[in-house]
Formats: sequence, C-alpha cells, structure tokens
Amino acid sequence: MDASSPEYLTVGSGGEARDIAFRRRQGGEPGLFWLAGYVADMTGNKASALDQFAADRHLAFTRFDYSGNGLSGGDFLDGTISRWLEEAEAVFDRATAGRQIVVGSSMGGWIALRLADLLHRRGASRIAGLILIAPATDMTEDLMWKRFTRKARLELERTGVWAQAPASERNHHLITRKLIEDGRNHLFSDRPIEVGCPVHILQGLEDDTVPAAHATQLVTRLASDDVVLTLVKDGDHLLSRPEDLQRMFAAIEGMIAEIGS
Repeated sequence: MDASSPEYLTVGSGGEARDIAFRRRQGGEPGLFWLAGYVADMTGNKASALDQFAADRHLAFTRFDYSGNGLSGGDFLDGTISRWLEEAEAVFDRATAGRQIVVGSSMGGWIALRLADLLHRRGASRIAGLILIAPATDMTEDLMWKRFTRKARLELERTGVWAQAPASERNHHLITRKLIEDGRNHLFSDRPIEVGCPVHILQGLEDDTVPAAHATQLVTRLASDDVVLTLVKDGDHLLSRPEDLQRMFAAIEGMIAEIGS
C-alpha cells in the first residue's frame, strides 16, 4: 500500500454520513495509529515524521483526518468529541490489523484515552500501548470553557458559536456550543482511567496550551496502569523540534521493547 495515497471510508449514515480520509502504510506489528490534535490534519510534522519512522522500521502506520479537517468531508461546525471519537474507532477497526500503539497529540491524546477506555471495556482491545503528547484530557471543559472570558461564554450561549481568532479555512477559528456541551459527555474528571495497556506521556514545561500540571494530574488517574511521564524542560505545546521527535521515537521504541514485537 502506498502510504502517500489517501483512502476513504464512510462513517455515520443518512445526514450524519461523512467521508473520512486516511493513509496507511503496510508493515509489521505493533502498528502505529496516529491521532492528531484539534484543527490539525494528518500531514503535520509529527505525523509525517512517524510515517518515515514506521517505514524505516517496517512497521504498519495509519493516520486520518477528522471530519471538517484536511481531506475529510463534513462540516467543522458539526465537529464534536463524539463524532471524532466515532471516526477514530471506525478507522481503527476497519483500517488497521493486529496490535497497535496509539500515538495521540493534544486533543488526540484525549481521544486516544477515550478510544482505549472504550475498547478495554469491550474486552477485546488491540491497543498495545499509548504514547500521549501534551494530552489535552477533558479539553473542552478544563482548557476551553473554564478559561473563556465571561463575554465569550455569553456569546456561545446566545449564538452557539464564538470566534476565538480571525477567520480561517473551514471555520477552524470558530468554537461551537455543541462542541462544549458534547464534550461534557466524555469528561474523565477525577475518576480512574482504565486503558489496560502501558502509557508514556511527553509533556513540555513551557506549554501554555496544556499546562504540565494537567499531565501530572492525568498520571494519578492512570495509577493502575504502567505509566511513564517525561517532562521536557524547554518544550512547548507542539513538541515537534528534531530533539522532541527523537524523544517520541525513543518512547515508541521503549514501548515496543516492553510489550514485545
């Protein structure tokens, strides 16, 4: 399979149907499954670096665009954690095989945890491990709603949308009330999180989007699982510098050694 050629699968039915674009590279186990952050697509620096990493090590690698992003169909303004999680589950189930290490960045870290929790409760999870990069767990509440000004909250409640930045392609500058309200259905809050696999978190101490304290609090809720937290003293939210990418590769290689190839 040529990993540069996008494929598509349909998620949802009727008016909820949307075509989700994904790319996959054939290879050995454990495969790598990438979950991008909010408004990011599958061609970002970390995803592209992971593709090359997988190719060099002959590992399978799968990545996709959430609806309303990149090559996928759908309206971004319809985007919610429920929809994007449904898409992640569909791509994981239908486009991957065998054991997978799921690598999630920012919002993708939250969706990775929700996906692992869902599949663990299902009792037949193929997720062998999680690599979480600045995981934005409970993002819509803790990192959005609670940080919004009173004016922004009133605008969301009154109109259903709030412009957090100047106009951008596909309405990525708009945050919807639907996103915030749906997110409350997926909050982990303070409850224990059972994912049934080892977890390695990479977190920059200079991250002003997802504070380091957010990651350390997450570790306490993952106490029943094998968890490693790596703090990068001068790291920002993206953690996409060459040295950061090397840390991500090292985390993956360490997890492969731990779980066995």
